[in-house]
Amino acid sequence: MLVVSNLAPRIIPMDYTYVIIDSDASSKLQLQLFLEEHGDFTFEGSAKGPMDGLDIILKHTPDVVLVNLNEEGMDYFQMVSELNQYIQTLPILIGYSKTKKFAYNAIKSGFFDYWILPHNEFDIRKSVMRLRKRHPKQTLPSTICLKSYKDYRYLDTREILYLKSDNNTTDFVMKDGRVVSAFKTLKSFEDMLPKSFIRIHQSYILNSVYVSRINYGRSICTLRNEQQEEIPFTKTYKDKIDALKEMLSKTAIRSLN
Repeated sequence: MLVVSNLAPRIIPMDYTYVIIDSDASSKLQLQLFLEEHGDFTFEGSAKGPMDGLDIILKHTPDVVLVNLNEEGMDYFQMVSELNQYIQTLPILIGYSKTKKFAYNAIKSGFFDYWILPHNEFDIRKSVMRLRKRHPKQTLPSTICLKSYKDYRYLDTREILYLKSDNNTTDFVMKDGRVVSAFKTLKSFEDMLPKSFIRIHQSYILNSVYVSRINYGRSICTLRNEQQEEIPFTKTYKDKIDALKEMLSKTAIRSLN
């Protein structure tokens, strides 16, 4: 392992999301298995080369990008340079190769770390621990404050089932059946909520923690509450529904056809 970066720390929310750019399927799978053991790394996707690597980074904006530099090392450094044109903050970059050939270029390009193949569990563990220390995860607040004139209401986000908009009013539907209204648009709350809240419709944001079923045929998400409420989703937000399905499938014990 070569330590190659002294960049200023950045705050990462909750889990570290990551993508792998690697044309070697076995190398990619081994790396995923090592990172899964750490519990706070979420796999967002993979690519095989610089062009689709650039695309997947722009699509998912991951916290960490892991790159196999063996075949097209210099092209990847050009990819990193190009990233600066599109995003304000670069992801944490970790490169790996069979030799130290690209180590100097990795340092110059701001890579966080550089590994020598084959993948070594000890090296990965050291990098993960250093990454956690250097780029700590943010603890998101579990309470949201709704202000109306001199009235302040505090809602525990863990108790919110979903948000529903009606013109310029947003209703917070709570787990215990209460409905709390706020005189703001749904959009104004979208970026304030924890990562578990997903926009699935022009009028709905739901708490994915309570999703018990996704029915693509009817375009409905069923919630895990007494009423088994059904919330519609639209094609506009299908990519978010697909991501939700993948996330829930990963945490399920098994899947039966």
